[in-house]
Amino acid sequence: MIEHYLDIARERKASDLHFTYGLPPMIRINGELTALNSELCDDMLLNALAVELMRPDETEYFNTGRDIDTSFTGADQTRYRLNIFRQKGHTALAIRLLNDHIPTMQELGLPPVLHKLCALPRGLVLVTGPTGSGKSTTLASMIDEINQLKHCHILTMEDPIEYVHEHKNCMVNQREIGRDSDNYLAALKSALREDPDVILIGELRDYETISLAVSAAETGHLVFATLHTRGATQTIDRMVDVFPAHQQGQIRTQLANCLRAVISQQLLPRQDKDGRVAAFEIMIVNDAIANLIRESKTFQIPTIMQTNLKEGMILLDNDLVNLVRAGIIDYETALTKCNDPAAIRKAMPY
Repeated sequence: MIEHYLDIARERKASDLHFTYGLPPMIRINGELTALNSELCDDMLLNALAVELMRPDETEYFNTGRDIDTSFTGADQTRYRLNIFRQKGHTALAIRLLNDHIPTMQELGLPPVLHKLCALPRGLVLVTGPTGSGKSTTLASMIDEINQLKHCHILTMEDPIEYVHEHKNCMVNQREIGRDSDNYLAALKSALREDPDVILIGELRDYETISLAVSAAETGHLVFATLHTRGATQTIDRMVDVFPAHQQGQIRTQLANCLRAVISQQLLPRQDKDGRVAAFEIMIVNDAIANLIRESKTFQIPTIMQTNLKEGMILLDNDLVNLVRAGIIDYETALTKCNDPAAIRKAMPY
C-alpha cells in the first residue's frame, strides 16, 4: 500500500510525505506542503500504513503510547526515514524521502574546504542547521569521502540510520539508537572501547554526550556531530550554555583546543522553482578564533571570519548575497534568512 504513495512522491520530487487524520496525504515540494490527492486519511488507512511499516517490536513499543522513529527500505531499495506518532487520538506518519545513493560532495555543491576537513586526523567538526536543512546528507557525503580515501574504522551512531555505507577502504559500523544501543550516551561510551578512528554522532542532545564527544576529539579521534543551531557563534554558545556554570570555563577551553570547524547550512527555494539550494556559514577554527572561544568572546567571531575568507571561511550573509547575484535565490528569501538584513540591503540596494 505505501509503495503507491512513495512512487507518486518520488515522481513529484517531494522531500517529505505526511499522513494526518482528516487531510489528504501531503507532500513537501521545494519546502512547501501540497496535497498528494483528494483522498482523506481515515483511521483505517492510517493504522494499515503504520502496521505495514513497523516491525513487530516497534508495534509493541508504539502500543505503549510512545513514538516510533526509524527507517526502512522501499521495494526499489530506496531508503526512507519514518516517524509514527499520535495526534488527537489518531495515528499520524511523517516520511522523509532520502537519496537513493550517497551523493558526492561535488553533486551537493559543498564548499571545497570540506575536503580538507575530511582529511583531518583528529578533532571535532560540527554540522548544524534547522530540521530538514540537509545535515544528514552533508555528513553522509563527508563520511563517504573518508571511506574512499582513508584506511580506518568509521563508527556511526544514528537515530535512525538514513544512509547505509558500504565497506570501501574503511570498515564502517553503523549503530542505530533504539535498536543497537539504548541512547547516544551509551553508544558513545561503548564507542571509545571499539577502536574507532572516525566517530559520527547523529545529534548532540545533552551536556553528557557533548562532554564525551569533546573528550573523544581530544584523545585522537575525528568526531563529526550535528546540532540544531544556526550559525557558528550560536553553536558554540549553545554548547557552553548546556553545562552547569562551574563547568563552562572548562568546556570553553576544551572546545578551543579540539573544535576544528562549524558548518551551518540552510536549504532555500531556488528562484527557478527547480528544487532547493544550500546556503552555508563555515567557521574554520584558527588561533584567533580559538582564543575568542577560550575567552568567551564569541560575539567577535564574525569579524575574524570576515578577515579570513581565504582560509575557506564563509559568512551566511555573504553566501546569500552571492546566491542572489547569481540569480539562484530571490532577494526576499535572502532578507528572510540572513543574520543582518541591513547588511543585505547595503550590499544589494534593490
